[in-house]
Amino acid sequence: MNTITTDVAIIGGGTAGLGAYRAAKAHTDSVVMIEGGPYGTTCARVGCMPSKLLIAAAESVHQIEKAPGFGVHPQGEIVINGREVMDRVKRERDRFVGFVLEGVDEIPAEDKISGYANFIDNTTLQVDDHTTIHAKRIVIATGSRPAYPAIWNDLGDRLIINDDVFDWDDLPNSVAVFGPGVIGLELGQALKRLGVEVIMFGLGGQVGPLTDPEVMAYADKTFNEEFYLDADVKVESMKRVDNAVEIQYLDKQGALKTIVVDYVLAATGRRPNTDKLSLENTSVVLDERGVPHADHYTLQTSVDSIFIAGDASNQLPLLHEAADQGRIAGDNAGRFPDIRAGLRRSKISAVFSDPQIAMVGESYKEITTRLGECGCFATGTVSFENQGRSRVMLRNKGILNVYGEQGTGRFLGAEMMGPNAEHLAHLLAWAHQNQMTVSQMLEMPFYHPVIEEGVRTALRDLNAKLHLGPEMIKHCLDCGPGC
Repeated sequence: MNTITTDVAIIGGGTAGLGAYRAAKAHTDSVVMIEGGPYGTTCARVGCMPSKLLIAAAESVHQIEKAPGFGVHPQGEIVINGREVMDRVKRERDRFVGFVLEGVDEIPAEDKISGYANFIDNTTLQVDDHTTIHAKRIVIATGSRPAYPAIWNDLGDRLIINDDVFDWDDLPNSVAVFGPGVIGLELGQALKRLGVEVIMFGLGGQVGPLTDPEVMAYADKTFNEEFYLDADVKVESMKRVDNAVEIQYLDKQGALKTIVVDYVLAATGRRPNTDKLSLENTSVVLDERGVPHADHYTLQTSVDSIFIAGDASNQLPLLHEAADQGRIAGDNAGRFPDIRAGLRRSKISAVFSDPQIAMVGESYKEITTRLGECGCFATGTVSFENQGRSRVMLRNKGILNVYGEQGTGRFLGAEMMGPNAEHLAHLLAWAHQNQMTVSQMLEMPFYHPVIEEGVRTALRDLNAKLHLGPEMIKHCLDCGPGC
């Protein structure tokens, strides 16, 4: 049995863990990183990058299908070679993973410990059956994993998670997607556009990460124009039949339907990987799911010497936030006891569907929870269906709602579905982080004709409802036509 004494131990070698390691090393050379699986990031291996590769292939097909709307008529049948599609996805995925591993290879071998860690007490870790680590400070960065009902395991290899999609050599004929969240919407729509028969189910009516009822209703309607989506389905039965899955469900009219699909894709959420760390051997305060509570700005748990970052936390961040959290937790573990609040950026999230979905700052739910029904905020809105540049490109679907605080006029957040939402969200997130008012945002330059003019329209509507600007007029002559 090996015994190691170190200043800082990082559990996990993903996005948050790697960030924590580098930040801690800026303060002390005595840092080790423990990883039981492959090094690298969920994003590069099975998340944001391979999914965008699949989406890019689907978008190329969609552009061809839309061409007749411009008077351009491609000749012949569109042929989608599933093997070629997946070959490119995997080749480019491996390239992205390679970049991450190059960084891992630069880490000294003595700083990397292979195996799975368990807590013995607040400062002691046991790694498999080969190493005991005494660490003055510990950062938990163990990530998360897909979560779904255990009974679904009876489907065997007909049940897949998003990780499995990127190991396919060819595209299947049909897939039932359970979970119309970020992963389900992105993969489901991409597979549909690549010729796979897709049906999508959810529970509770939730579509994507949206919380604004108006934007969510628009998203539900838009996706249903492309494939069957029941965000609150009642499934009567689901069973494996030979090399397929038979699903019986009640459709939206209450009629019993039976379908047979090649695969069931479980996209029903993720669970932090903290349940196998033996945290019961520590004095860390846990939430109802067994996940440590942590300070939002320092990532310090109830035990001063233990920090947590990334998907392992109860804050379930996206990649850019996980990287920030890793740096904050690692920095504080390295500089302990001189703990400092780290920079927490304004929230921004995106779903790379078509149209895209994005959220910025406070969500509609967070605002209404904080301010209640007191009328302390207002909502400005714009439809992209008649927005000039969007119509030019035949991408005129979507709605943007922006929220502002009564009295101060401060911009609070936004939820949207629309063209180039990923870019619109960045503009709004920068404004939110700078705590701008709606009036200040309207003083910023807007070119013509661009999709961003839709943001200005929504902000003008909001400014009027905040009683800080003039009422909206139907045709604004200083904007140019179709803004």
